[in-house]
Amino acid sequence: MTATSEVTGEPEAAAVAQVSMAGALNRALADALAADPTVLVFGEDVGPLGGVFRVTDGLAARFGDDRVFDTPLAESGIVGTAIGMAMNGLRPVVEMQFDAFAYPAFEQITSHLAKLRNRTRGRVELPVVIRVPYGGGIGGVEHHCDSSEAYYTHTPGLRVVTPGTPDDAYRLLRDSIDSPDPVIFLEPKRRYWTKGDLAVGSTPAIGFDRALVRRAGKDVTLIAYGPMVATALETADAAAEEGWDVEVVDLRSLSPFDDETVCASVRRTGRAVVVHEASGFGGYGAEVVARVTERCFHHLHAPVLRVTGFDIPYPPPKLEEHHLPSVDRILDAIDRLQWDDEVVEAYGA
Repeated sequence: MTATSEVTGEPEAAAVAQVSMAGALNRALADALAADPTVLVFGEDVGPLGGVFRVTDGLAARFGDDRVFDTPLAESGIVGTAIGMAMNGLRPVVEMQFDAFAYPAFEQITSHLAKLRNRTRGRVELPVVIRVPYGGGIGGVEHHCDSSEAYYTHTPGLRVVTPGTPDDAYRLLRDSIDSPDPVIFLEPKRRYWTKGDLAVGSTPAIGFDRALVRRAGKDVTLIAYGPMVATALETADAAAEEGWDVEVVDLRSLSPFDDETVCASVRRTGRAVVVHEASGFGGYGAEVVARVTERCFHHLHAPVLRVTGFDIPYPPPKLEEHHLPSVDRILDAIDRLQWDDEVVEAYGA
């Protein structure tokens, strides 16, 4: 993934550019298409239109409609076609236009994409990437905002990753396309237009199955991913004004899970809060809480808490701000950790 000079063929020095997450994803797709002729990009409206969120803008014109092309509005057919292509040596990258539109393809994903390598005892690899714009924060109506990560992480055989920054969006997508395993690539649509540094030509410091400490702290660990990474960092800034030194861990990879990085952080701080947009009951955060509690029990000063969306479908646009975890709701959870710690000390438990 390190850039090379077209003149000398030697590695180029990393250049830092300010790009949006959508721009970083676009560049990742373009670089993957240029680097590997077996990579294909297809889905609903990803061709001349450039995608609903313009993530594939300009790719069809640059690489031709035999490598970047539109499909019928049939998600199960899109994924089924990708499976057949991958079985025959191609590396398809497909887009589900919105998170909740992916459900018609769920049977193909869970019964075939996730299981075929195991079914063939490793003889058949399926290097398929399914890009899914997910989450709220854009004022979308029903079927246009959903948080479906738990469905995919509960399915053995799938890698599930989600970026929280533009730089990570580029790196995670390139790594996902290079992976021999099927990857569900969850793109936080509310962060598509957030800008950040993209170090073009540099070598990634960590693998795409590892979590990353975005901010160091000593009092409490905030565990977040995807759209909530920025909210967690904002909360850490606000918490500092109240005397809390908050560490923020960006999971990046939801499956497999990086126990080592997450638990090392929690053991340092002794307290943890898990944050995600999806509903709390049976949500992904419950798995995180269980893993942290099992591995860090004797280091915890208080129960591991969750701040999540409410146990309802995504609400209408004007009510969405009340449903999504906010800085204030996360700060309230951090305050509860302090209260729990004081109770434990007072009663000598």
